[in-house]
Amino acid sequence: MGESVAEATLTAWLKDVGDKIDADEPVLEIATDKVDSEVPSEVEGVLIQKLFEVDDVIEVGQTIAIIETESDTQEITVPAATVAEVSDPKEVVQLETSISKVKDEMKSVQSNETRFYSPLVKNIAKKEGVSQAQLDLIQGSGKDGRVTKNDILAYLSNVPAPKPVRVEVSKPVTQPVSQRSSTASPVISRGEDEIIEMSRMGKLVSKHMTDSIQTSAHVQSFIEVDVTRIWNWRLKIKESFKAREGENITFTPIFMEAIAYALTVHPMLNISVQDGKIIKRKNINIGMAASLEDGNLIVPVIKNADQLNLVGMTKRVNDLALRARTNKLKPDDIQDGTYTVTNVGGFGSIMGTPIINQPQVGILALGAIRKVPAVIETSEGDFIGIRQKMFLSHSYDHRVVNGALGGQFLKTVKDYLEAWDANRTL
Repeated sequence: MGESVAEATLTAWLKDVGDKIDADEPVLEIATDKVDSEVPSEVEGVLIQKLFEVDDVIEVGQTIAIIETESDTQEITVPAATVAEVSDPKEVVQLETSISKVKDEMKSVQSNETRFYSPLVKNIAKKEGVSQAQLDLIQGSGKDGRVTKNDILAYLSNVPAPKPVRVEVSKPVTQPVSQRSSTASPVISRGEDEIIEMSRMGKLVSKHMTDSIQTSAHVQSFIEVDVTRIWNWRLKIKESFKAREGENITFTPIFMEAIAYALTVHPMLNISVQDGKIIKRKNINIGMAASLEDGNLIVPVIKNADQLNLVGMTKRVNDLALRARTNKLKPDDIQDGTYTVTNVGGFGSIMGTPIINQPQVGILALGAIRKVPAVIETSEGDFIGIRQKMFLSHSYDHRVVNGALGGQFLKTVKDYLEAWDANRTL
């Protein structure tokens, strides 16, 4: 599902318990990183147990369901010895006790009508000797009170050893303000307030952004760019381009071309960080943040952006933008990004401080293009004129990207755009 995907949401079961399933036949649908996809069976058999319900969040690597195949139809049997073959009453009792113990050991904790236990929790309980009664008493912190791995491990670590208990009464100690818990106060809704449930995508975006802030040391740099040449060039060629290619050429593919070039000049911004090591990416795959009708964002990826000419870049940008708006992106379309670009200017903002899209180390925000008075330097002196200008806002991970590199990258993008050939042909 991609290196940055750690969990998925189960959105629909396509098979019921008892249904026959062929190999490679879809069994369920999941949503991961805002894209829906089907999960096919790897074997042929019969679905005998569902371990998760719709809307449950499942971690990568967990078992979702159990499918019985022909090789599974083997029964566990007790040795052939029977009580009737033993003449000594003491041996009868010992044998009955042994059989009972074997049966008890074969039993494992089970989910019931009120509580569901994941396979991981069941395995820990079996390994550590936690009984069904003990497990049922553990207070779960998961969804709907579900017992998680951390819950059962915390229970095991807090099981007290038998020892005398001495009770002392003392005055309560007041902690200094600086040492008190910083837990936020609960939000209390009033009668006139409207409560809106966050969408699944909204929850995923919220978690992804929060995790990024906690992971990377964000720092920002800004630069102003004169794009008058690009503005006039696009006005000159856009009608002929549409007539020839059947596509609209926007400013976005032009900016993507400049950013792809800058990443070839500064490859240490095309990296990721993992376990104290820097992973230098071979391919330049630029994510393009796209706004959806419900207000959420999705980031389709332009693969090998540095290898596309401007016509190819335009077609790729338009295709991804269209499929993003119509919810037709595939999982592969949003994976393997190495750097991200977001267009805050589309909403009228002149600059922004975007949050890094993990596990990348940089993101560039494109501000709105505006007509502004500016000083124009010529061989005959300086003049005041009307120019088309915009701000570029660069957020980068200060753990591995210092201010010099972050600023040089911005300057390279600026120089590329301002040196645009007004006579360029496509």
